[in-house]
Amino acid sequence: MNRVSGKVAIVTGGARGLGEAFVRRLAAEGASVIFTDVLDKEGAALEQALGNSVRFLHHDVTQESEWQQVVKTAEAIFGPVNVLVNNAGISHSAFIESYEESDFRRVMDINVVGVFLGMKAVVPSMRVAGIGAIINISSTSGLRGVQGALAYTASKFAVRGMTKAAAVELAPCSIRVNSIHPGPTRTPMTSSEAIGADIIQGVIDQIPAKRMGEPYEFANVVLLLASDEAGFATGAEFVLDGGLTCR
Repeated sequence: MNRVSGKVAIVTGGARGLGEAFVRRLAAEGASVIFTDVLDKEGAALEQALGNSVRFLHHDVTQESEWQQVVKTAEAIFGPVNVLVNNAGISHSAFIESYEESDFRRVMDINVVGVFLGMKAVVPSMRVAGIGAIINISSTSGLRGVQGALAYTASKFAVRGMTKAAAVELAPCSIRVNSIHPGPTRTPMTSSEAIGADIIQGVIDQIPAKRMGEPYEFANVVLLLASDEAGFATGAEFVLDGGLTCR
């Protein structure tokens, strides 16, 4: 039996990487999925590949009006929203003294304000649905400091904190809110061709499991949290990092 059959999900940043894995997994298990991104070519190709239960929308997560339109579209096509995966995010690397204010604000706008606006936008629809699951994608950078990634680290700590505050507020409404904290993950953006084999090996050497995570492993946890199987899990942190943060 499909584990999220009949549920309506929104996934941001869903055109590639982890987001694409989330979209594919939810759709394969019976959900109707609206996924959003600013990568129109990749989004359109994924929509075509997955069929009628999936729709792609261009979406800037920093704009409240666009969030409202995404939710309205989901309701018009599939019905009230049950699941939100706040996955869209960016990073910027620089040391403090050279970090531009505009770059800092851009990271915070997408990674923090975008998550806030997403939660705000879907709650009324989830109230109508009678049940909801919000899954915020944080990072192991939301658990420890990362040199040269001030804004990203701050944003992922903020996602972790917002998740807990929202979980307390929304639990009486049967809306669960949890965060996932991925460690280093094998995606096109972290391939040897993209950032170099030496850097990749240096990362792997720090991981007790001696490998990077695979997108499907994170998608499996998203599926669990989206399903009714995780009905008593809220405000929790799900860390998938091969033991990286144990040290």
